[in-house]
Order: sequence, then C-alpha cells, then structure tokens
Amino acid sequence: MPMSETQVHIALPLKYRPKTFDDVVGQEHVTRTLRNAIASGRIANAYLFVGSRGIGKTTLSRIFAKAINCPTPNGVEPCDTCESCRQIAEGRSIDVVELDGASHNKVEDVRPIIEGVQFKPAASKYKIFIVDECHMLTPSAWNALLKTLEEPPPYVRFIFATTEGDKLLATIISRCQRFDLRRIQTHQIAARLRYICEKEGIDATEDALLAIARGAEGGMRDALSSLDQLIAFTGDKITEEDALGVFGLVSRKSLEDLAGAILTGDAAAILRAVESFDSAGKDMRRLAGELMQHFRNLLVCQTLGGAAAGLEATPDQIKTLQEQAKLCPASRLFRVADQLAEMQDKLRYVLSVRTLIEMTLLRAARVATVASIEEVLRAVRELAARDGNAAPASVAPERDHPRSPSAGSAHPPSAPQPAAPKQPPPSSPAPGGSRSGATAAPQAAAPKPAPKAAELSADERQKILDDDKLNGLLKALPGAKITDLR
Repeated sequence: MPMSETQVHIALPLKYRPKTFDDVVGQEHVTRTLRNAIASGRIANAYLFVGSRGIGKTTLSRIFAKAINCPTPNGVEPCDTCESCRQIAEGRSIDVVELDGASHNKVEDVRPIIEGVQFKPAASKYKIFIVDECHMLTPSAWNALLKTLEEPPPYVRFIFATTEGDKLLATIISRCQRFDLRRIQTHQIAARLRYICEKEGIDATEDALLAIARGAEGGMRDALSSLDQLIAFTGDKITEEDALGVFGLVSRKSLEDLAGAILTGDAAAILRAVESFDSAGKDMRRLAGELMQHFRNLLVCQTLGGAAAGLEATPDQIKTLQEQAKLCPASRLFRVADQLAEMQDKLRYVLSVRTLIEMTLLRAARVATVASIEEVLRAVRELAARDGNAAPASVAPERDHPRSPSAGSAHPPSAPQPAAPKQPPPSSPAPGGSRSGATAAPQAAAPKPAPKAAELSADERQKILDDDKLNGLLKALPGAKITDLR
C-alpha cells in the first residue's frame, strides 16, 4: 500500500533548512553584508561563497535570491510566503536557474547561460544563475563564461558556491565578491540541535548533543543528518552513550582524563586509556584530532584566559581547561602540540594506528613533565645572578696593609694601625735593590685574596655551583630529575 503524503518523512536537514537570514547559524559576517547590500541597493554582478561542506553556501544563495526577488519583503528578509519565494525554495522558478558544476562542467553546458542572459526575467526583478561546485567547471567553460560574467545585463546576477576556492581562476575571482564561510562552532551547533529536539519532542541530554556537534566537525548539515540517524536508532530519548556508540566517538570526560594523564606523565593511565578506546572500537584517528583540538584549547586558555572568543568550549569544559592549563608551562604545551601534529601526519600512512598513538602519547607525556634545556639554563642564569649580587658579603675581606696618611689628609687616623705580621727575610736580596724593593717581596709572597664573585665569568660561576644549589634548582622545576639533564 503506498504511503500517504502525511506519512512521508522529511529529513531534518531539509525540514529545518534556513529560510531567512535570521535562521542562518554561524555566518554573521556574510549575512550582515548581504543585508546591507540589499538595503542600500548595492547588489554586485556576481557573488562567490567558499567554505567546507554543510555550512550554508547553497542555502545562503537561495535566501539571497529570494530576498532580492521578493515583491513583499520584510525589510531585507524574504517573506517566504509569496509565490516567488515558494518557487525559489522548491527549485521550480524560471527566473532562478541552478546548475550543478560537477555534472555540467563543459562549454556546451554553460552555453544555455550565455544565451539565457539575453532575455529578461519573466516574473521577477532579477534573473539569477546559481552554480554549485563551480570549481568543477573546466577552464574552457570558464573562459566561455568570462565575458558574460564581466558585463552582464542589469537584470542578471550570478551566485557561485564551491568547497575549493583555490582552484578557481584568478580572472573569475576578481569579477566576484568573495565570501569565505566559517566552520560553525561546536556550541552553536549544539544550541541549534537543542532547538530542533524541542520542536520534534526529542529528549536528548546535553552531552549527547555535544557529542553530535563534535562529530559534525563544523558542518550543520552533518549534525542534522547524525541527529536524524540517532532518532531512528534510539527513538525519542538520546543519551551520550548512544551517540558515542553509533559514531565511534570518545566521551568528553575520557578525553579530558587522557589529556590530564599526559600533562602529569602518568604512562600507565595513558596505555590503559588507549587500550580501552581501541577495544571499544573507537575511531582512533578522530581521537588524535580531538586530542589536538583539546591541547589547542589549552594553549588558548593559558594565553588569553577562559573568556577568549576563539575557545570552542562549554562553561564546564572551560573550567577543566583552566585547571589543566596550570599543570604545564606554555613552552612544554607547544612541544606536546608539535608531537600531536606530527602524529596526525603519520596516521595517514601508518598501518598500526594504536602503536603509533601509544608511542606518541608516551613521548608527549615525557615532554610535558621533563624540564627542557632552555628552562634549566634560564634557571641557572637566574640563580647565578642572585649569587653574584650576594657574593661580596660572603667573600672574606681583603687584608689591610699599613699606609702612611697622605700629606693633604684632613682627618688623620686617631689610633696607630696594627703592625703587619713579620715575614721571614728573603734568602738573598736582589743585587742593587732598594729598600722598597726589599719590602715588596714579602707582600708579593702573601696569599692571594679570593676573587670577588662579580669578577668571575659566567662559565666560572657555573662551575662553582655545588650539588646543594643544583638540587635546589631541580626542586624548583616541577617533574625534573638529575638524570634528565643532558
């Protein structure tokens, strides 16, 4: 028996596709410019939307087409109720032509556009051509379209959308207003999913929505498709375990615990965590990417604070990040991030993914807990500088020698100076030597006073550092050991 029209299920990405600029999430820099262009009447000949999958390129193209052709707009927003808006939304408007550049990429495929611009729109203000995946057009097709794109009739507008803007010809980009769409932040995707769940009557936990948003990697369409899949799998109640099990993700708490084990150098906890993830069938490559993102958030939190705008995290996550950021200095965090970045490059070619991840995380744990040569040298210089300032007070004072007061002295000594200790006479005085020369010999034979610390070079000061000072230095460096100094 055929399914009735009321029973046909509409997929969530289609059912909740934005219909106005207000519905678009995470692309405020684009929607604001388009609104101002409509309000001021400064509508360009061609627009180019560049960005990754599922972030709103085609949706923005249709909304913009509806807004500039709507006969009864709500300010700069399309009314979405008139016949023009409905036809554009349903893809059946004769004045808004959509072309798939992936399957229509030759010269003969763009020839209808070149010929169609000669005719005015039938029932709208503008005749609009939307070309999706335009980077797939051949250079010959672009060259055939170049003159029309540069000087179109006043009633024609072009909108291009692509995921790979660097593949377009420079002559094409120079004739368009380019907009680079951003990846949608995780908390924005989670908020949109929460709104849809409330509309659909779905009971989903906050951690489940965050897991779906993490798996979407910045794409709203991917998040809605995942939510639709989970509803079909679990029904009206979704938990974090359901989302993690279906998509092979690692829970936020487990990821934070693994990062904490790396920062504290707990090798046993790292190996146990990796073994549990691998046994549970988690996506190890995605784990590496999420771990890299976590350490990136740690660096941002440590550098700019928890209120940084570039921190894609919830308040609970920010609290955890602030606590973990205190465990390790920034220099070591950078070195850990370098280890993780190198691991991500190797994961594309390695056969044993688990072994590579284990070895890299153990090396990262050592990097996070062992003092670097730069840290040791910096602390040694600081300690030597402090010793240099305090050394003159601890060095034995030089022996005073008798001196006769000068003729011009205004304040002669009130008491006679103590006589210098007698020295044994020289065995044989120098021939022809004077009395002053004879008395200078015993003074030269006197012990040489200890040099002042300020007169020593940096190398000499470093050599005289005893084991007590070095041990005190190592205690000041968290996690450092005497065997770690190489």
